Amino acid sequence: MSREKLMSSTSPSRLFSEVPFETDGKHTGFIRLFNSVHESAFGFIPIPIVVVRNGEGPTALLVSGNHGDEYEGQVALCNLARGLSPDRISGRVIITPMANFPAGKAGLRTSPIDGGNLNRAFPGDPSGSVTEQIAYFYETVLVPMSDYICDLHSGGSSLMYVPSTLTVRPSDPAKLGPLLGMLKAFGAPYGYVSAGGNGTGGESSLWGAAERCGKLAINTELGGAGSVHAGGLRIGCRGINNLLVHAGILPQEDFIPVDRPTRLLELKGPDYYVYATEDGIFEPLVEPGDEVISGQAAGRIHSPETPWLEPTISYFQREGIVMCKRIPGRTKRGDCLFHLASELPSGA
Repeated sequence: MSREKLMSSTSPSRLFSEVPFETDGKHTGFIRLFNSVHESAFGFIPIPIVVVRNGEGPTALLVSGNHGDEYEGQVALCNLARGLSPDRISGRVIITPMANFPAGKAGLRTSPIDGGNLNRAFPGDPSGSVTEQIAYFYETVLVPMSDYICDLHSGGSSLMYVPSTLTVRPSDPAKLGPLLGMLKAFGAPYGYVSAGGNGTGGESSLWGAAERCGKLAINTELGGAGSVHAGGLRIGCRGINNLLVHAGILPQEDFIPVDRPTRLLELKGPDYYVYATEDGIFEPLVEPGDEVISGQAAGRIHSPETPWLEPTISYFQREGIVMCKRIPGRTKRGDCLFHLASELPSGA
């Protein structure tokens, strides 16, 4: 569904939440996505949701499992869902640990039902595929009722990230300051501002839904490699807590001190990325967190099929900090091997 069609649409989401949003207390259950298939004529896909509410105050929407093979955020939100009680907060916290439930259940980036990448499916479609219907529910129900949104990602099966937070440069420059405040409050070692593009989703992501609704949204990258990164999980749990303190939902005394202030960076155009130029076996020459210079060798791609040929060398086009690297050794032309971020200019 296009943005223009969404704005003129009055169709309600077909998804149904078992839990109330306006009642104080802690409520657990499922968002029902009715899906008639051979095995279950009148069945539904159960997307888990927890709503914790105590009186008036801001609403935080905390999301993970947007990509099903990104696990640090899912574990962090499971911990929060068990531990957060209404008497500790002022306002409301909405927790959805497996946003793209079919992908999460299968441990895949995309849905095994329709191949959909939820973070490329917004604004969604109330009558569309399973993934488009999930996106539409977030776009028209959960995002509009939220003030602060944190979408917890990591590198999944194909990438490993240095633990970091990010946001996309907003269309309204006045919102950049509050977004940087959220990055700093989360307290990851690095926080960067992306220009969008380069396959990152932009308006078709959950961030795009927040932008359309005028809400403040940040993402994380907490590790990856298809596993749970212990350091990333620790940073994620602490960061969620401190973001709720920042929002005024948790009291100031619940703030957990951070190891060091967040280093603010930016990620601009395609020259911040390194891609495989040939098929073969990828040998990285740097690691996430390394500082590199323009022209430095990033990695070699070897061809065991023709072992007498010299490996192809990929180079960085800019100086900066390596935010992530590709994990699988076998690679093909067009795979992302690394991306960088560079210092955010003061006052930017």
